Amino acid sequence: MTNRLAEAKSLYLRKHAENPIDWWSWCDEALATAREQDKPIFLSIGYSSCHWCTVMEGEAFSDLAIAEYMNANFLSIKVDREERPDLDSIYMQTLQMMSGQGGWPLNVFLSPDDLVPFYAGTYFPVDPRYGRPGFLQVLQALRRYYDTEKEELRQRKAVVVEALLTSAVLQNSNTQDTEDHELLLKAWETSTGIIIPKQVGNSFPMIPYAEFAWRGTRFNYESEYDRQQVCTQRGLDLVLGGIYDHVGGGFHRYTVDPTWTVPHFEKMLYDNGQIIEYLGNLWSAGIQEPAFERAVAGTVKWLQREMTAPSGYFYAAQDADSFTHPTAAEPEEGAFYVWPYSELAQLLTPAELTELQQNFTVTANGNFEGQNVLQRLHQGELSQTLEISLSKLFAARYGSTPETLTTFPPAQDNQEAKTTEWPGRIPTVTDTKMIVAWNSLMISGLARAAVVFGQPSYWELAAKTANFILDNQFVDGRFYRLNYQGEASVLAQSEDYAFFIKALLDLHQASLQNSDWLEKAVALQEEFNEFLWSVELGGYFNTASDNSQDLIVRERSYIDNATPSANGIAIANLVRLSLLTDNLHYLDLAEQGLRAFRGVMNNSPQGCPSLFTALDWYRNSTLIRSNLEQLTSLMSKYLPTTVLAMVSELPEGSVGLVCQGLKCLPAAASVEELLLQVQRSQNRM
Repeated sequence: MTNRLAEAKSLYLRKHAENPIDWWSWCDEALATAREQDKPIFLSIGYSSCHWCTVMEGEAFSDLAIAEYMNANFLSIKVDREERPDLDSIYMQTLQMMSGQGGWPLNVFLSPDDLVPFYAGTYFPVDPRYGRPGFLQVLQALRRYYDTEKEELRQRKAVVVEALLTSAVLQNSNTQDTEDHELLLKAWETSTGIIIPKQVGNSFPMIPYAEFAWRGTRFNYESEYDRQQVCTQRGLDLVLGGIYDHVGGGFHRYTVDPTWTVPHFEKMLYDNGQIIEYLGNLWSAGIQEPAFERAVAGTVKWLQREMTAPSGYFYAAQDADSFTHPTAAEPEEGAFYVWPYSELAQLLTPAELTELQQNFTVTANGNFEGQNVLQRLHQGELSQTLEISLSKLFAARYGSTPETLTTFPPAQDNQEAKTTEWPGRIPTVTDTKMIVAWNSLMISGLARAAVVFGQPSYWELAAKTANFILDNQFVDGRFYRLNYQGEASVLAQSEDYAFFIKALLDLHQASLQNSDWLEKAVALQEEFNEFLWSVELGGYFNTASDNSQDLIVRERSYIDNATPSANGIAIANLVRLSLLTDNLHYLDLAEQGLRAFRGVMNNSPQGCPSLFTALDWYRNSTLIRSNLEQLTSLMSKYLPTTVLAMVSELPEGSVGLVCQGLKCLPAAASVEELLLQVQRSQNRM
């Protein structure tokens, strides 16, 4: 028997539809019911491709005794964090305050009257293990606490609220104790240190840090690091490591080791978009490693084959787990991607297997639960015979060759994965919802890769997705975050506005002949400013002024996580818009935004590289005005704080005009002079 979540649009919520728990989605009726019945709220937040979310769904949330107790004593609400990142951000802060760490599933206990949390955790096993208490015991203890310790509960909640409110306004410091150039140099050193290969622990792409660190390599300052080598190594680790799917393309979420070997196998759209843009920037700056180009091309093919809806948008994610057989009770992590040595020996000739072992991590014992995750051992191009061998593995996985398989329909849930007759392996489940912010990151990556690698088809793919968003995500004059099979849902949040405006500007900069992209960016910026700009504090709130009633605090995100911070991207956008439109109001807003977060940038440079990217834009912003031919030759160069504007007329005898913020330099008489002016302008800090 199903519960309320059977009717949800979210794949993550529907995965819990068969639980015996009386789940609600986050809605006014649920919150009112909890208040009327005086039941503490059990709020569980996760996402469809989260491995431990899946484990808890199959264990604690499917346990009849636990469900009976929860239904009698709590009102249980399930939230997809990809639908409501604003809720996730607030309650994740609480978990981090209480435990010193975060993660998903995020399980929080709230008072129904004010929605303030009084306890939080992540994965709870059914029975005590892994050093964690059994879930039923946790529930019983917390219900007792809620009923009998009212004064302590009140005091505990007061501390939580004070901490959340303090965090929300902390960045509004106007401290100017460090000059901009000193602040940037400190931040570049910090971000470079963060992406240096570590000896222990997981390995995450951390592209906001890598991207900002790479920007700093254009300055010659004394450093304890070989900064170019560190940033290049991050690119090499990504394209050579097991985090990249060398057979089917696309990057996994992270690796569980410091050697970039064994991934956590989910594939997220947002990682792949950022990585494509980063590799493009490395290439455009002269680091033209063939493995970069191969990984980008393979990722775009994966995107087109498995992650693009017929209407043009990109799907959100693919699970880490998949079934090995239609009768299997539970999916296994990595089953779609890993290779038993016996299967490799069966698929390849002895000579092909030998060559594969000479170039990839392949052994009889494997490197992941007795099986092999492919990781490249060398840089450079792969031989034609190696590519043929990888094509054979592709055919074994997908049931067809890479040349003939252009579209691979998604398995939209576990039932569909198990009952469809797949020609190869049973694939992972794909979350087919459209998220504006994540699609925007991919649009930006494709737009950059198109000009850097000379692939117009990349730009066309990006433009088609942008047009889908423009045509479908505006309802009654407002911008919406999600799309489920043609239906827009959930008002856009700050990351949707910021990332999509950036994507529109990136499309404009990769084409220049069509001013529509710039006009659309300007129009969307107006809506962004109207509904999310903080007049009192500066910067952008996470949610619109008319869509924040169910939040205990209204945040302005500035910390970079797996994705850049919305405010960092938004402030950089404002600088770019000021250059392209000559509208100084944008520059005023950018200055206010940077001033709003100055305290955080001074005190915690390790948390906000995207804000420093915005500061770099603000301090070194450069505009090049020239004809289309000249600008086209500049598009593929690495000019990180520069925008291009096409003009029909230039001063006689000149090839272009370089402007720095509020002043223009003498018109350049030659290409060499123009490039020298641009280089100096970008480095004038």
